[in-house]
Amino acid sequence: MASAFLSIVQQIVRKGSLKLTLANGETHTIGDGTGEPVVARLADQEAEDAIRRDPAMRLGEMYMQGRFILEQGNIYDFLSLVKQNTTNEIFDFKMAALLLGRIAWQQLKSRVPVNRNKHNVAHHYDLSAKLFDLFLDEDWQYSCAYFEPPGIDLDEAQLAKKRHIAAKLLLEPNQRILEIGSGWGGMGMYLTEATEGAEFTGITLSEEQLKVSRTRAEKRGLADRVRFELQDYRTMTGRKFDRIVSVGMFEHVGIGHYGNFFRKVSDLLDDNGVMVLHSIGRPKPSFGTNAFIEKYIFPGGYIPSVGEVVLPLEKAGLLVKDIEILPLHYAYTLRHWRERFVARKAEAVALYDEQFFRMWEFYLAGSEMGFRWDELFILQIQIAKNQFAVPDNRNYIERNEAKLKEFEATRAPLEKVTF
Repeated sequence: MASAFLSIVQQIVRKGSLKLTLANGETHTIGDGTGEPVVARLADQEAEDAIRRDPAMRLGEMYMQGRFILEQGNIYDFLSLVKQNTTNEIFDFKMAALLLGRIAWQQLKSRVPVNRNKHNVAHHYDLSAKLFDLFLDEDWQYSCAYFEPPGIDLDEAQLAKKRHIAAKLLLEPNQRILEIGSGWGGMGMYLTEATEGAEFTGITLSEEQLKVSRTRAEKRGLADRVRFELQDYRTMTGRKFDRIVSVGMFEHVGIGHYGNFFRKVSDLLDDNGVMVLHSIGRPKPSFGTNAFIEKYIFPGGYIPSVGEVVLPLEKAGLLVKDIEILPLHYAYTLRHWRERFVARKAEAVALYDEQFFRMWEFYLAGSEMGFRWDELFILQIQIAKNQFAVPDNRNYIERNEAKLKEFEATRAPLEKVTF
């Protein structure tokens, strides 16, 4: 009897070259033979059946457990091969029902008035700082880099990202700056050192990130100008800021809370203030998050479309002053991260275990595939209350970046954080 799994794979993979060994030991060559071959093997029948029934969740799980094995090519090569054939993808009724059920559950969770932000953040960002040190740049930027000019390395691209955002913030002396989701402190220290007399506040829900950020600020002699706090943006009161920045945090807000987010931004932003929001975006609403990513990597996360962001922003009384789409830059960033992470596999396994390493590799590979083939992008929105807070052209961005490069040339080198 023909394998149901094989039949589905044959209907999906029409282009490319896949050599697949089933659980019963049969080997089949699938596709038109073009491109670099990918060779995969299923270790047992239970793994084969699980992937057939629920590929969105179970492929990653079987890879984690070492039961879906790549013998030639890597997990990115396999995912990319499948994705390039998705016009032929086949869904049966059970798979469609499973997908709709997950979407409904995620939509419900995003609207329940229970604050699980700290729990969700801790799931990912309170992992050992040593893990992130394996693959991030020297400043620990865990968000999309800006590869401009093309061909620069990861450290240069992350510096270019900070410079590009700072230029859009229109920094001036003695400003009060807030970062919502302050990571490991790199953006905050950059903005503070680039702005004479600036007072910076960074808020995070990650205790691990808070510890690292405070240590780094103290070592750079910035403790009197840079304050990092364990703080939920929703409960902030009593302060106004001239500039607000949020990089890679909005994806964790949840689609049911966008209105609350922008109303709080409106409360915190000075009437003549400027904000830059940097977030992953997508071309159209998806209503749900990939099942594997939701369970193992970013619980509660959601990637919005431009329309899903702009509507609640405008309803909060804020003005969109500039929107920039950065396509493919995150694919380049994730490729750097994945290659650096895989190169230090032994250290990652020593920190956790082999299964954790494969889970993280699958996450990085799947995310890279999404930005390269699913049309995901980075969305940068410049926000204000006053239409005169921002110039009437974009020439100032290039001018400000040139000034920031002068600052960078005299800035003290970043110190290595040790654990």
